[in-house]
Amino acid sequence: MIGDFAGRLSHQINRGTEVILAALMVALVLDVWIGVVDRYFFHWQLPWPEVLARYLMIWSAMLAVSSGIARREHIGLTAVLLNLPAPLRRAMLIAIDLMTFALFFYVLWFGIGFAESGAKRQAMILGATLQPFYAAIPAAALACVQVVLVMVRDAGRQLDLPETDSEEGAGA
Repeated sequence: MIGDFAGRLSHQINRGTEVILAALMVALVLDVWIGVVDRYFFHWQLPWPEVLARYLMIWSAMLAVSSGIARREHIGLTAVLLNLPAPLRRAMLIAIDLMTFALFFYVLWFGIGFAESGAKRQAMILGATLQPFYAAIPAAALACVQVVLVMVRDAGRQLDLPETDSEEGAGA
């Protein structure tokens, strides 16, 4: 079934994304640790740890969004949605997915130009162009892909609650 294929593909993409996220977080922790040790012990006055930490954090946040989408752990209106009848709930969830896709497609569309502008700018402290750092914004493409995959996988049913035995037995 196409939903199963979308679920497997989403899972595989998310697993790769989480490996990259783990590596970025290790790099971020080491970078901040170097900055702290430099500031309080060695007094080298290294200029790059703070700047590098900022870009590592931006990349981590942009990639973590797609991971949250794949796991359906992003912010939702579950308190309201759970009180709606199932058909309306499904329609609302699909509408939310479509709006989420539109938001990240917007970020992607304008992020491409932003990343291209980074090729012309230099990060003097790091001695490189800003393009690899600005490319975190078009990483919203990954969020777009994940939204489509989970929308196909779930088909608006991710909040469907199974009937419980206690509800069935209450009338007996």
